[in-house]
Amino acid sequence: MTTAESLRTSDAAPTEAGGGRRLRLILLACCLGQFMNVLDASVVNVALPSIGAELGFAPTRLNWVNNAYTIAVCGFLLLGGRLADIFGQRRVFLAGVALFTLASSVGGMADDPATLVLARAFQGLGAAVMAPATLTVLGTTFTAPGARARAFGMWSVVSGAAGAVGVLAGGLITEWFSWRWILLVNVPIGLLLLALVRWVVPETPGRGAGRRALDVPGAVTVTAGLMALAYGIAESHTYGWGSARVLGALGTGAVLLVLFVLVQAKFATSPLVPLAIFRNRSVSSANLVAFFSIAALFSTFYFFTLTLQQVLGYSPLRTGLSYLPLSLGIALGGWGVSRLVPRTGPRPVLVTGLALAAAGLLWLSGIDAHSGYTADVLGPALLLGFGMGGVLNATTNAATAGLPPRQAGLASGLLNTTRQLGSAIGLVTLAAVSAARAETALGGGRALPEALVSGYGLALGGAAVFCLAGLLAALAVPGRVPSTPHPVRS
Repeated sequence: MTTAESLRTSDAAPTEAGGGRRLRLILLACCLGQFMNVLDASVVNVALPSIGAELGFAPTRLNWVNNAYTIAVCGFLLLGGRLADIFGQRRVFLAGVALFTLASSVGGMADDPATLVLARAFQGLGAAVMAPATLTVLGTTFTAPGARARAFGMWSVVSGAAGAVGVLAGGLITEWFSWRWILLVNVPIGLLLLALVRWVVPETPGRGAGRRALDVPGAVTVTAGLMALAYGIAESHTYGWGSARVLGALGTGAVLLVLFVLVQAKFATSPLVPLAIFRNRSVSSANLVAFFSIAALFSTFYFFTLTLQQVLGYSPLRTGLSYLPLSLGIALGGWGVSRLVPRTGPRPVLVTGLALAAAGLLWLSGIDAHSGYTADVLGPALLLGFGMGGVLNATTNAATAGLPPRQAGLASGLLNTTRQLGSAIGLVTLAAVSAARAETALGGGRALPEALVSGYGLALGGAAVFCLAGLLAALAVPGRVPSTPHPVRS
């Protein structure tokens, strides 16, 4: 970096003492990028029947519209987070948005299953680059504890609410327009985001040039290992846990991840994931909390939708509207604790939020065909949303605090990877438990509606168990975590 470039970078970087308008625009850019990421992980679900009918998907292959996205995100998140540290946060943010937008346009115009699945995979790759960049930008821009908590609070609100909003948006767009607009709507939003990032997000100096600063063996082993693991989890829906395909993928993933740890510990001169980061109790325990809390939340989106449609008989549109209290609860919870976390530390917020979420899920698990929305759905949805909103905020703070700026992207990628794995593993586990309970009920002579109620109720109760496991992990989070030091600019 030349002296002139350094001065331009320094001058362009807003400070928390001034430049309030620009700071708000940076926060808007990061939240909009994260909203696009999370929304696309859930918005497609409601439209899957329409997609399958128009493009001629085989019934057993339709789930690859989601699997391709999930596998790419899981595989590349850690690498995506490291790229922001090496090449600069704005440059990588722009690259992620551009790839995501281009893949959305290709997917929206797809005429065959292969094109759509490939486009979804490249969407996932773009999201894996963009998602950690949004957190890196926030962590290096908002460094004072209060401002940091508010910024991460808004980002967390968007992360949690976007999953619920995706169900509503998917129903509205599919019913009123076409499933293609679920993807094509990303194009104008992406173009706006590109301009916004280019205008307001400051660049950070990279750590080095290209391959010399990148741990290639580590990147290859962790990316391939996580993709193999995600592939095995995804295929378990179709082939079962005991199949050679699933066991082979899971075994390959495990071997590659062990090899990755060995490379990081013994051979890498500039490791992709310095293992010393896990000595930071806040980082390690917060990632464990993130795994269990997201396993609970995203599994709930799936089983709550099935409960509303197949047990209570709601239409897709009414189902989407029923998610509004949950979205509102997440927004209120995330924003409400943004001023509390700097004063109390994240641990009390995590423990309280997970306890509230577990109570809401246990309440939801009792829904049957005779339940009413006001008496049996509204209350637990608000309770779950409020608790999870606080958890998302406090987890993000704890998992990224107290680290030097050069590890901001690493911590962001690690947190997002943990969340993606939690959502995948949590859903697959509870789906298997739910299906087994429903099959047992059918074998015992119960009618299909009663069997479904039993299976979905057990899955929601299982999500409550995930929350309690997260609560135990939250007890290990330090009562106070230091704020991230201000980035050094050269």
